[in-house]
Amino acid sequence: MFRQLTDRVLASPQITLAEVAEAAAAGVGLIVNNRPEAESDDQTPGAEIEAAARAAGMDYVAIPVTHAGFSESQVKAMAAALTSTDKKVLAYCRSGTRSTLLWALAEASRGQSPHALTAAAAQAGYDLTPVRALMDMLAAKEG
Repeated sequence: MFRQLTDRVLASPQITLAEVAEAAAAGVGLIVNNRPEAESDDQTPGAEIEAAARAAGMDYVAIPVTHAGFSESQVKAMAAALTSTDKKVLAYCRSGTRSTLLWALAEASRGQSPHALTAAAAQAGYDLTPVRALMDMLAAKEG
């Protein structure tokens, strides 16, 4: 279920309370929820995921992303989340795609190679094409 983007960043479709425990067992220290609340009827509420994460000793942050796209504040919030811990980070949304796209934007904004990010995402089954031009711009701005 969890797809490995890097040695410490995982992406996933919507997680359940049971998967919070699996994440803890896998060494995850931070769960990032990229899903807006009430996006679908079958979604586990963020407050329940947060409570389970904290009970399991993990941190939790919500950076909701709608299908409208990504804002600078979301990219900065994701970059801050990724640098807030040395432990593994699990980001999730409905399919894992928005989480992966936001991860890539955040990493590009920190100077990571868009080419390397694209390859890592592809290996995990995600396509960064929708944000590649923005990644290139962010990386160039940082570099």
